Amino acid sequence: MFSRFKKPEGGTPKAATMAPVGAANAAPKSVAQPAKPATPGLAPARNAPRAPAEAAAADKERKRKDRLQELKVELHKRLLENLNLAALEKATESNLKAEIAAISAEALDEMAVALNAQDRATLNQELYDEVMGLGPLEPLLKDETVSDILVNGPQRIFVERGGKLTLTDITFKDERHLLRIIDKIVSAVGRRVDESNPYCDARLADGSRFNCMVPPVAVDGSLVSIRKFKKEKLGINDLVKFGAFTEEMALYLEAAVSTRLNVIVSGGTGSGKTTTLNALSSFIDNTERVLTIEDTAELQLQQIHVGRMESRPANVEGKGAVTQRDCLRNALRMRPDRIIVGETRGEEVIDMLQAMNTGHDGSMTTIHANNPRDGISRLENMVAMAGIEMPLKAVRSQIASAVNLIVQASRLQDGSRRMISITEITGMEGEVISMQEIFRYERLGMAPDGKIIGRFNATGVRSHYSERFKQWGFNLPPSIYEPIA
Repeated sequence: MFSRFKKPEGGTPKAATMAPVGAANAAPKSVAQPAKPATPGLAPARNAPRAPAEAAAADKERKRKDRLQELKVELHKRLLENLNLAALEKATESNLKAEIAAISAEALDEMAVALNAQDRATLNQELYDEVMGLGPLEPLLKDETVSDILVNGPQRIFVERGGKLTLTDITFKDERHLLRIIDKIVSAVGRRVDESNPYCDARLADGSRFNCMVPPVAVDGSLVSIRKFKKEKLGINDLVKFGAFTEEMALYLEAAVSTRLNVIVSGGTGSGKTTTLNALSSFIDNTERVLTIEDTAELQLQQIHVGRMESRPANVEGKGAVTQRDCLRNALRMRPDRIIVGETRGEEVIDMLQAMNTGHDGSMTTIHANNPRDGISRLENMVAMAGIEMPLKAVRSQIASAVNLIVQASRLQDGSRRMISITEITGMEGEVISMQEIFRYERLGMAPDGKIIGRFNATGVRSHYSERFKQWGFNLPPSIYEPIA
């Protein structure tokens, strides 16, 4: 029986050693999970007093989940003892699920455990996720409504839906179980995480961004953040439809990118900077050679001629690191028409500014800043952090000649994402960089349901690059610069 994936006789293959398994090694214990502390504002229903009948039903459901968790641990051990892990790479999903169901059924019979059809199906799916996927995280990764997954230790998993965080009822068995899943993710991209290197950036197979921090730095259990990668790339029309900006703003941005203005997308964490950068890149012509540089590859450029680069951390000996600055310097020798840096956050800023100033017009990057003026200050600070001693006026002159446009993205308090400002840099006035805002988002109030009420409006200022637009064949109507009364 189970001949297709049965281990060969005469011992356990090296691939099936149990060292990294973690939770599967632990003997099952009938210990109820500790009560989770209440989290104000996230799950108010859990704090409300329950009727005796409701409390009894909840206690019964908790015991059922504890029992299934214990059975899953034991069956997972048996699977690793019986499955030939080397043969799983060639197995189809249907065949593997059938094999797992057969091994599970035989084990349950030996243990004299009776389960109904629903619990048996749930258990078999979770076992499949443990063997081939990321365990308890798999259902959340498959849920299209979830945009972020945030793990605060093995017992507390939060998700973001529609811009709001909620606590789920999904848990890991224990810290070792969580660490095993983390190790599975980071090892797949050639990285490591342990006590000597307690944090790591990586990406999942579908491109989702992954970050983790493990004990002893993470005090109450490992911390995991997953920014899910959308399978369908959002274009300009999609963002206009969702209310991120208007058609007039999209028309202006198309002219700006097509005429090779240097653009910086500024915003806070989760404000939609990478999504905006992806959308803006759709205006790049297919005849241009584009090179992208990122710490973790996320950009989804659709052009034909795209070269992608990703930085690399140091190895165990502290050698072999490849920084964004290294990639950027090398990119300048690869005949790019445009260079797109996923995020500028350090010393690579000076090379980025020089690239924008030396024949690579139309380059783009993102930075963390609360508004366009703060974005300029942040660029100045990053140049100073690069260790280059330059007079402040020279730094500002370099920025003013390199950067043409700052697009400010923001995540509002209701969870919506808006392009709240489009600002042009027009030059220097004395020792100050001069800027003019072309479009802005005006907040008008708040609806009873907590939604922000606002509108996009032009400032009435004509673009500094209007003549450039005309020379390149973009005759924008003057009406797009007229403010709404």
